[in-house]
Amino acid sequence: MKHKTLEYLICPGCLPEENSLRLGDCRIADGEIVEGNLECGCCGSVYPVREGIACLVAKEGEKAPFSVYETPEVLSTYLWTHYADLFGDPDASGAYTEWAAQIEPVSGAVLDTGCAVGRFSFEMSAKCDLVIGVDLSMSFVATAGRILRERQLTFSVKEEGMMGSEKSFRLRPKWNPQKVDFVAADATALPFRSGSFGCVASLNVIDKTPRPLEHVRELCRAARAEDAQLFLTDPFSWSEAICAPEKWLGGVREGRFAGAGLDNIARLISEGGELPACPSWKIGRRGAVWWKIRNHRNHFELIRSQFLKAQR
Repeated sequence: MKHKTLEYLICPGCLPEENSLRLGDCRIADGEIVEGNLECGCCGSVYPVREGIACLVAKEGEKAPFSVYETPEVLSTYLWTHYADLFGDPDASGAYTEWAAQIEPVSGAVLDTGCAVGRFSFEMSAKCDLVIGVDLSMSFVATAGRILRERQLTFSVKEEGMMGSEKSFRLRPKWNPQKVDFVAADATALPFRSGSFGCVASLNVIDKTPRPLEHVRELCRAARAEDAQLFLTDPFSWSEAICAPEKWLGGVREGRFAGAGLDNIARLISEGGELPACPSWKIGRRGAVWWKIRNHRNHFELIRSQFLKAQR
């Protein structure tokens, strides 16, 4: 974990109060915190830093719906989804490049929620001073951290049945790993001070959290009150296995969030919206990007992810 990340951190267990974390005994290598603890002087919570990754998830954080993301098979699938174009796979999509192209250069820091194995964070390193990628999956953020340190990775992908092959990639020269950090955190209880980020991004998180409205609130809280960008993309594949229908932000015929999810989120965050105490956003571009998930060489999922870009 980078030292400059510390200035942004607060205790997620104390939210909505914003209490600082102090660094306890630690081991530092190459100027970064490799092992140690982050301690809250108010509630007494201790958050570990292991192999350079801080785990900033409150004890009551909901991890059960995300357990599938800890498996080697799913990790391999997401590595292919993020980086297949870097090793020339003809089936790769350009989704992450297209999403990154929606963001203007940023003064200050960018927050990438749902960073998974890090592609969007690395893309954004060419446009800002610091990118902090967060994900609830320790498997994902630990692998993203390894890519950050080594600037390359070799991993296995499934071809058919028990057969597999190895793929390798290197980060692009224009990306700057020195500007990137990864932490494990809950997108509905972000461990960052209010108004910290010049850009907040949510990539395919809304339909994967049991508290989508809280995630939108947290994005708005973490962003600067002025001179900020918000980028949100999602396929809105609502699932009762992840979130109760009464908490969905769309996909229902009646109630506060009847209709399409992207329309409802735009209404929530725009002028005259329904998020009190949050400065409103001006909705800019809307659109959709196709992206792929590869399960094996004969089985792909083609997903249309709708996006919204806003500024304030």
